[in-house]
Amino acid sequence: MDQGRSPNKTECPACLAPAGRLFASVGGRDYLRCEDCQATYLRREQQPSPEQEFEEYRRHQNRANDPDYRAFAQQLAEPLLARLETACEGLDYGCGPDSALAAILREAEHRVDVYDPFFHPDPEALQRRYDFVTCSEVVEHFHHPAREFARLDALLKPGGWLAIQTMFQTDDTAFARWHYRRDPTHVVFYRPRTFERIAFRHGWQPIFPSRNIALMKKRVRS
Repeated sequence: MDQGRSPNKTECPACLAPAGRLFASVGGRDYLRCEDCQATYLRREQQPSPEQEFEEYRRHQNRANDPDYRAFAQQLAEPLLARLETACEGLDYGCGPDSALAAILREAEHRVDVYDPFFHPDPEALQRRYDFVTCSEVVEHFHHPAREFARLDALLKPGGWLAIQTMFQTDDTAFARWHYRRDPTHVVFYRPRTFERIAFRHGWQPIFPSRNIALMKKRVRS
């Protein structure tokens, strides 16, 4: 937070609007709400350290051959596959240790690179441009969402797709007891309007094909 600002105001990390106000304090954690894009986010100085994040991620037991994990990944894979041409090149950004989503997309005969700052920190994967980039259960972990979405935009070819899966925040009355909020590594929560504002910033076309899914198509510039 910039020195001299009101303690209840901060720049929105998702859309950069100077419109954040205190929304809720739960268990010693302060969450702010952007009045423009409607994102809800944890106060920056309360975000977990990289060491704390990694310790939490190591507890996850997701494996690409697990039927339940594959069924979950299919929720994002299906609407994306319906929009892809044959033999596309993609990146699973924030893939974790073993990505079911990447496996499903490869089985559909697409080439998929993986990147994860903790488990697959391959800098070369971030030097290419792709027909699609997937973020499954990733964007809620972004400490600097605007910066991350700018990076994702740079990774996409014109006409490419950014495919996002995250649990949309919809019920303010249930926020304090919401299981998704209780994950200590979840620091920002999105609504459709949040993605619409991010899409506008980058010139993307947003589509919401199903619950908790956002697809963004990058404009083909003339």
